[in-house]
Amino acid sequence: MSLPMRITFENKDYTYTVLTKIINNETKEIKISLHGEELTLVQNQNKEWDALERTIEDDHGLIQAIAKNIALRYRV
Repeated sequence: MSLPMRITFENKDYTYTVLTKIINNETKEIKISLHGEELTLVQNQNKEWDALERTIEDDHGLIQAIAKNIALRYRV
């Protein structure tokens, strides 16, 4: 398990943990823990990341910001 990562989105701080052990250019699926629940981020054909378990009340912008943060950190 990795250390918690922080992101500020719309003037609020969020903490999440990346659960996937190895992330590289071939990675198409990343598991994270956010608010105590596991989310699976998947990459589509357009190289955009989104959560499989996303619901109406989830903040789509927050999930995309986290995915972008992970992609930049791991250079995916």
